[in-house]
Amino acid sequence: MSELVLINVSGRDKPGLTSEITGIMGRYNVRILDIGQAVIHDHLTWGILAEIPDESRASPVIRDLLFRLHALDLQVRFAPITETEYQQWAEGRNRACYIVTLLSRDIKAEQIARVSEITARHGLNIDNISRLSARPSLNPSENRIACVEFSVRGTPEDLERLRTDFLKIAGDMNVDIAFQEDSIFRRNRRLVVFDMDSTLIEAEVIDELAHEAGVGEQVSEITERAMRGELDFSESFAERLALLRGLDESVLERIAGRLRMTEGAEYLIRTLRSLGYRTAILSGGFNYFARHLQERLGIDYVYANELEIVDGKVTGRVAGPIVDGDRKASLLLEIAQREKISREQVIAVGDGANDLPMLSQAGLGVAFRAKPLVKESARHAISTLGLDAILYLIGYRESEARLVSPE
Repeated sequence: MSELVLINVSGRDKPGLTSEITGIMGRYNVRILDIGQAVIHDHLTWGILAEIPDESRASPVIRDLLFRLHALDLQVRFAPITETEYQQWAEGRNRACYIVTLLSRDIKAEQIARVSEITARHGLNIDNISRLSARPSLNPSENRIACVEFSVRGTPEDLERLRTDFLKIAGDMNVDIAFQEDSIFRRNRRLVVFDMDSTLIEAEVIDELAHEAGVGEQVSEITERAMRGELDFSESFAERLALLRGLDESVLERIAGRLRMTEGAEYLIRTLRSLGYRTAILSGGFNYFARHLQERLGIDYVYANELEIVDGKVTGRVAGPIVDGDRKASLLLEIAQREKISREQVIAVGDGANDLPMLSQAGLGVAFRAKPLVKESARHAISTLGLDAILYLIGYRESEARLVSPE
C-alpha cells in the first residue's frame, strides 16, 4: 500500500537542490503528485507532494532526505496526507481559477492584506502570489510601477459584488486592482485598440483647437459633460465642431507638435509590437492627429473623424460619419474579424462614456484614468499608473523585458 507525504523544505537557496532531493526519491521510485518552489531574497521555500509506492519504504526515504537536507543546512517538515484529503484537494483543482492583479507605485502590506481579505470573504483561496515588477528600490520615490499577481481558485457567489469590493479598496488605497478569469484567452490576447484623447495622449484635441479659436471654455464644458455621459456624444460633438468654424488650418500642425504622450504609452506600444500584437486607434477625435500618432508609434489601424477643411479654414463639420461609441464597438469587431481573432483576444482602452461600448465588446476592457461613471461601468480600471501597467494584466514580467527588446 502506498503512502502520501507532503514535504516542505526551507532555507538558503543552493544550486542543484531540486536535483538532490528528487534524486534521493528517485531511488525509491517515488511518484510526484505536486511540486512548487519560491525564492525570495535567496531564501527558498520548496514543497512536494509525494506518493511512496511501498508504505514500508517510507521510513528509509524520509531518513535519507533528513540526512542530506541536514547536511545542506536546510529545514524540512514531513506531513502525512490521507487519501480523502488528497481527493478533496484534487477535486478543488477543477474549480474556476482567477487572476487578481495589484498595481501600485509601491506595494504596502496593508494593500496585500485588504486584497487577500476580500478574496477570502468571497470564498476564493490563494494558490500562488508572484511579483511581476522589477525588484524595487529602497527609495520609494524611485519606484514607478509595482505589481503583485495572485492566482486564486474558487467559485464566488456574486462576481459583481466582488468587483465592487475591489473597486472600493482600490479607491481607498489609491491602487489599481484587476480581476480576471484565468482562461486561455487571457494568455493569448492579440489586438489592443485605444481611444486617443486623454488615453494615448494627455490632451483633448478638440479643447486645444477651441483654445486656439478663442472658444476654449465653452467647448471644454461640453467635452467634460459628454465624457461623463451627461450628453449624447454625436450631438455634443457637432455642437463643439460648429464653434471651430473659421479656424486656420495651420493651427493643426502647431497643436500636433505640442501634444504630450500619456505616461507609459510609447513603451507599451513598442512592447506590444515586439510581442506581435496588432494595435489600433479608434477615436472620436480627428484623423489628422491620429495619423500623426500612427507614424510616431507604428500603430496598425486608425479610425477617427475627418475634419473638413475648405480654402485652408476649418468648416465646423466632419467629412463622413462620426466615430461615436457604437461605431467604435463595430470597428473593434471588424478589425478582429480581419485579423482572424475572437473578440475575447482583444484589449480595449479608453476613458470616456463613448468608449464603454467598445470596452464591453473586448475580452479585456480597461477604463484608463476615467470618469467615475466609466470606471464603475467598465470591468477593469487603471487610475494611478501609466498605460504600460496594462502589460501586467496580460502576465508580463519585468524580468523578461530583455527578451522582448522593444525597439
